[in-house]
Amino acid sequence: MNQENSQILITEEIIISKIYNVRGKQVMLSQDLAELYQVETKVLNQQVKRNIGKFPKRYMFQLTQDEHDRLRSQNVTLKRGKHIKYLPYAFTEHGILMLSSVLRSRHADQINILIIDTFVKIRELVFLNKDLAHQLEQVQNRLTKHDSQIRILLEFLKHLEELKEKELEQKRRPRIGFKP
Repeated sequence: MNQENSQILITEEIIISKIYNVRGKQVMLSQDLAELYQVETKVLNQQVKRNIGKFPKRYMFQLTQDEHDRLRSQNVTLKRGKHIKYLPYAFTEHGILMLSSVLRSRHADQINILIIDTFVKIRELVFLNKDLAHQLEQVQNRLTKHDSQIRILLEFLKHLEELKEKELEQKRRPRIGFKP
């Protein structure tokens, strides 16, 4: 594996670690994106505010205090002793695409390509997992059906065994009546 591919793998892992599920959407936070784009969070936020028309609510939203606290408790996002002044923005995949047009740097374009490729890979994995889950469900349904058929067979065999025992019991009973 060449050095470029190993850097991409590491970058993809880093990107995946910075994708969160908030409000049922996969998003990345402004401070994480700023770190990836190698700009200050303040600069990123300023560019977004200057071009706010490019970022409708379905592309970007600001976290509530509760959402931020939950994310922070799950993943320690702040370094010890540092506190945020403003709640971070969360960018969906489409919002991240818009960021490249706002930041206008070659590095931002390269990082954007990696981020979008990572989102695509995640979607493909989810699709594969859904397909596997569907196949597993089909196998489980077949097994359930087979279980019920086996149970019916076992009950039938048990019933046959009981009939055979009754027959043997009738043969063993002494006959009543005249014996020659």
